[in-house]
Amino acid sequence: MASRSSPRDAYTHGHHASVLRIHAWRTVENSAAYLVPHLRAGADVLDVGSGPGTITLDLARRVRPGRVRGIDASAEVVAQATGLAESEGVRNVEFAVGDAYALDEPDDRYDVVHAHQVLQHLARPVDALREFRRVLKPGGVLAVRDVDYGGVIWSPDSAGLTRWLELYHDVHEWNGGDPHAGRHLKRWVHEAGFGEITASGTTWVFASALEREWWGGSWAERATESQFAAHAIESGHSNPDELRAIAQAWRDWAADDDGWLLMPHGEIIARA
Repeated sequence: MASRSSPRDAYTHGHHASVLRIHAWRTVENSAAYLVPHLRAGADVLDVGSGPGTITLDLARRVRPGRVRGIDASAEVVAQATGLAESEGVRNVEFAVGDAYALDEPDDRYDVVHAHQVLQHLARPVDALREFRRVLKPGGVLAVRDVDYGGVIWSPDSAGLTRWLELYHDVHEWNGGDPHAGRHLKRWVHEAGFGEITASGTTWVFASALEREWWGGSWAERATESQFAAHAIESGHSNPDELRAIAQAWRDWAADDDGWLLMPHGEIIARA
């Protein structure tokens, strides 16, 4: 493995259009259903790593007149989410640039802190979780969900996708994150001092022609044009020729009528 010289907590996916298209698909129903029983009208919610804001707006609709605040490290993405809220007329939500390790919030502020696909990208996930706990009201709800790339499976067999997954693990770890975050959530949350921890798991499955075209096309583009590609080359783990071959493997998978892919996620509900 190449030596690691990149900054810690670098975001492996980046904010390329191919990435944001996937993020904008996410809703409470497909990405945070485990949280639904714990939402109530009037609750104040902090959404950490809110991205383009689709989950955040969905949360806001479910808890109004409660207030929802979404934070993200990218000012460009925060602006996009703000525009989406304005265009959809969701008034009980706001977005801001923020740092998961140092939230610009008072103690005991929120009824719910939610983070989807965030902890996997952090070099110090337990420290971030302690910060989430600080801003939760006593008895407040933590909700975190992360994929576990160690459990990703697909059909038919593909040497190109096998290499993609190996490379993804290497690049993700080089960036300071943990591609197996889903399986570690319970331990991390416990170490951060939370109680009443309930663990669950759900999957995303991409199998229909439209799903394969959407997911496979996104990753074909990411493999050569996103921050993932730049980091794969910068770290010495790959090269442009290999990345083009991986992109073609994704296109081949997407075009196969028998193509199928599953991504497992760990989920945690805990109390402050």
